[in-house]
Amino acid sequence: MFKERIYSDWSELGMVLLSGVVTYAAILIYTRLAGLRSFSKMSAADFAMTVAVGAIFASTMSSSTPTLVVGLTALAVLFVGQWLLAFLRRNSQSFSQLVDNQPLLLMAGNQMLDENMKRANVTKSDVYGKLREANALKYDKVLAVVFETTGDISVLHSNASDASLEHDFVRDVIDHELIYDQNHSV
Repeated sequence: MFKERIYSDWSELGMVLLSGVVTYAAILIYTRLAGLRSFSKMSAADFAMTVAVGAIFASTMSSSTPTLVVGLTALAVLFVGQWLLAFLRRNSQSFSQLVDNQPLLLMAGNQMLDENMKRANVTKSDVYGKLREANALKYDKVLAVVFETTGDISVLHSNASDASLEHDFVRDVIDHELIYDQNHSV
């Protein structure tokens, strides 16, 4: 039993090599056809695509099931689905709203928005960590902190006393109007 878990015959290793090379080449070709968006981190669908491609690649390469043809077909279906999803998102605002998460404001100026942090399941410690990572030094230099559709947190800050935030940069962010509220320093 020990030997079976460690060693394999050369034909099996050859199939792993062949499956790996062919599957990897197919992923590169599919990516060229569908576009680099296939592996972006812009939405939950993009994340799911990346995970699914990795899982299919690993299982096709390291196991006899799925077969190489089934694995390549599964990858093709994923890439076509990703391309179709991107096409529909681009061309239909209602479809885009249905499948895409919307960014959420976590801080407006120097004020943390507790309800939005609760909604995003983010703690103050998470926000403090992102503020440090962004090299924000003072509350009054923070213009906004946004929970992005990818789960990333963006910190918009400036040392300039007259800094302002371009409205277009945050117009799709939930509660963005709080940034421009009279009570905030932005």
